[in-house]
Amino acid sequence: MKKIQKGLLEILADVLCGILLAIAIYSFAIPADFPMAGVSGLSLLFYHLFGLPVGVMTVVLNIPIAIFCYRTLGKSFYINSLRTTLITSFIIDSLGPKLPAYHGELILAAICAGVFCGLGYALAFMRNSSTGGFDFIMMTIRCYRPHLSLGRIAFTMDVAVIFISGMLFGDVDAVLYGIILNYLYTTVLDRVLYGTNSGKLTLIVTEKPKEMVRTIDDKSGRGATILKGSGGYSGEEKSVVMCASGKKEMYRIRNLAHEVDKKAFVIIVESNEVIGEGFRLPEETGTA
Repeated sequence: MKKIQKGLLEILADVLCGILLAIAIYSFAIPADFPMAGVSGLSLLFYHLFGLPVGVMTVVLNIPIAIFCYRTLGKSFYINSLRTTLITSFIIDSLGPKLPAYHGELILAAICAGVFCGLGYALAFMRNSSTGGFDFIMMTIRCYRPHLSLGRIAFTMDVAVIFISGMLFGDVDAVLYGIILNYLYTTVLDRVLYGTNSGKLTLIVTEKPKEMVRTIDDKSGRGATILKGSGGYSGEEKSVVMCASGKKEMYRIRNLAHEVDKKAFVIIVESNEVIGEGFRLPEETGTA
């Protein structure tokens, strides 16, 4: 029963992903004649240069990409991506042409297209899936360079295709709007993917570590870890209480720290991603 429910939720998420992308493409990007990026953008270049069909070139370009990236990304990711690609493609092609087209300011069209694209693609990536094409390359690069965000990788690849299009067809305005669109898309993508997993890390140097941990646990519901350290100048042994929490909980923990130990030295830093019990589990992030 749980597997059926999970499967239905995955399909519903793919449908929502397709709706968001359809709005971005048909309501804003196509009416504004913005340049396309990714495999579709490359296929369009081949069409203008050599007259090759866009659909055929999209398939031809996707085949080596899929083969090359398979070993790195694995079977599960490919199955998820196949489902997402089929569902989103159907939604985009069937719903997109029926959506109202925006013919207003180009800058507003670029903003809206970028935001809807970012939300749509984030919905796919955060479930260990993708829409194929350049997404495979992006995820493969991320596997070998995990310090790079998906947004940064996507922006670099897409802007390269847009620049090539601009040089070939001489449409500077289209290139600039394409860059704005992709900047917003990748910014939203990173914000959704990493912002939802982010939090605060509180480090408390205290002489009452056990009492500090017990108080934080009792009054905020967050666990903590006691680390051993030593003063850089004095050489004295120090206890450091480390506690990961949400942004709202951080203020409570900071106040609790000084209630327990008025001399406590408190450091609060951003944590871009928190994975583990009490937050998101590895299998929910696609890292398991």
